[in-house]
Amino acid sequence: MGPLADISSTALLLIQNNLPRDLTWPFLLTTLALGIALWALRNGRGAKDATGQEQPAATLVHFLLPYDIYSHVSARVDVSLYVFERILRPLWAGGLILAVGVTAETAIISSLVDALGESPSLEVNYAWMMLYSFVTLLLYDFIFYVIHYAEHKVPALWVIHKVHHSAEVLTPLTRYREHVLEGPIYAAGSALAYGLAGGVFAWIFNGGITQATLFNIGLFSLIFGFNGSFRHYHVAFHYPKWLSQWLHSPVMHHTHHSYLEKHWDTNLAAVTSIWDRLFGTLYIPEKDEPTPWGLGPQTQDSYRSFWQNTTGPFRDWYAMASGNTIKAANPLAGGASSDRSRDSTH
Repeated sequence: MGPLADISSTALLLIQNNLPRDLTWPFLLTTLALGIALWALRNGRGAKDATGQEQPAATLVHFLLPYDIYSHVSARVDVSLYVFERILRPLWAGGLILAVGVTAETAIISSLVDALGESPSLEVNYAWMMLYSFVTLLLYDFIFYVIHYAEHKVPALWVIHKVHHSAEVLTPLTRYREHVLEGPIYAAGSALAYGLAGGVFAWIFNGGITQATLFNIGLFSLIFGFNGSFRHYHVAFHYPKWLSQWLHSPVMHHTHHSYLEKHWDTNLAAVTSIWDRLFGTLYIPEKDEPTPWGLGPQTQDSYRSFWQNTTGPFRDWYAMASGNTIKAANPLAGGASSDRSRDSTH
């Protein structure tokens, strides 16, 4: 094997070893099965085209895998950004997650021992395991919300997150369309949530507890994995309105990716609707509400290719450091601009 083939094999192995759970066959097949069910229940309605408009599908194949979406340049860039990020991930993921998670967990256990004494060593049962899973989910969702809110509101962070919002169509891989600098931010947040919850429950049970599982998969991972893959799918999957007040339906993320002003900065949590409802950012869309995706016509051309998305944050930071601004009041117009008066009016 030559050096180029060896490098390619190593890269493919790194990607395979870091494949997210919701991109594995069980989750993808579940997404496909739900898509078929929705096609049957709605007589071919509910799928959106590349403009974010609901369009009746002539065939099941067109409903599930529309050509205009999966042949779109945005879908191809999804693949490039995903592969690039997954190749680089092993350079930082393990050390960062261990450093943040272990530090948080150790600090919590030490603080509880100092304040309350040694662990009460309660007996573990499935109800406690369920509670552990639920607390971890809420902590993760809250920290995700805080990070996500900051990315939408702080211009220097928005230029990183803008890469994710530059997706003009949604596919299951769009969930992992992110700049290489964004992955460590969310990984640190996730590790912090696990560390905080793990520390509390490790003290209560003297370290002898694990999260509840279903089909040998953690309940939290199961819920988030399914929700993550389908909410970046072009088929509109609504929950009943009462349920959407508590859990994000996949279609609620369609509005989050929309560049329409009424959809800006909404539905910022990962799984539940609790934090969005509490902080006033919840938006429950109407049936088949249009959701044109991307950054909008003012900026999209600057964030369309792989190279543009990879270098975009650095270009915007340079513009900001040079005395220019980005349109913070209109984040989905985004981009670096030398027209300060226009920045202040959008």
